[in-house]
Amino acid sequence: MRRRELLGLAGGWAVGRLGGGLKAEGWGQKARLTRIGIQLYTVRRDLARDVEGTLARLAEIGFREVEFAGYPQGTGTSLRAILDRHRLTAPSGHVPLRSLRADWDRTLDEAAAVGQQYVVVASVDAGERRTIDDWKRVAALFNTAAETAQARKIQFAYHNHDFEFVPIDGKLGYDVLLAETDPKLVRFEMDLYWITRRGKDPLEYFARYPGRFPLWHVKDMTPAPARGFADVGTGTIDFKRIFRRARQAGAKHYYYEQDETPGSPFDSAKVSYEYLKSLRF
Repeated sequence: MRRRELLGLAGGWAVGRLGGGLKAEGWGQKARLTRIGIQLYTVRRDLARDVEGTLARLAEIGFREVEFAGYPQGTGTSLRAILDRHRLTAPSGHVPLRSLRADWDRTLDEAAAVGQQYVVVASVDAGERRTIDDWKRVAALFNTAAETAQARKIQFAYHNHDFEFVPIDGKLGYDVLLAETDPKLVRFEMDLYWITRRGKDPLEYFARYPGRFPLWHVKDMTPAPARGFADVGTGTIDFKRIFRRARQAGAKHYYYEQDETPGSPFDSAKVSYEYLKSLRF
């Protein structure tokens, strides 16, 4: 980082609250998270059986934000009431790509009812990402859908896996999306596990596209060769290094996620929450 950037960073941290769920504890002190979220895909089986009981347990652990991966039973209004009872908010939620074409207005209505500020496309189906031109068509679709969302005061975003970083004719689908979408309309949810698993560095993207990554999935990885999912703080990803660039990325919401857990997902959620709560960077 250049000297001017370092001075600006230090100046921001000296005043205490940094915004984006971060806080510095005094001049020269390290930053910490003030809000920690969870992607509800982590507890999807429990959520399907008992919506309120599952959300209550997550609130007891200490989570204050949740991100839906599709909605459980009930209307957006009833889900909002459950969240309110347990002092939870849902700043964002995942939707399938097909919803942009089939029922986008209804999708935005549901998001607004739950209280979301972001609607996130979770993935791109294999049949729609075979070529670079396919990726350009997806980017054009994102721009159109995002314009409609913005008119409703909802921010559009896209969540990556690892296939976006597989070269096609020497180019990456992820790079196409970043280049071809309007930065005022389309933001990105950086999944730190998937980009790392493919051997790419999230910090390079934060530097190239500052401010475009307001949402993060914080998930850890076991050592090679397995490179599976791990409780956050027990794996191989250097989160301190990444979180130090949170402001550059434009990060505002940080969701723990673990696609599969060795035992109870609530036990893994507790371990991961405590690590993130204690993290200083």
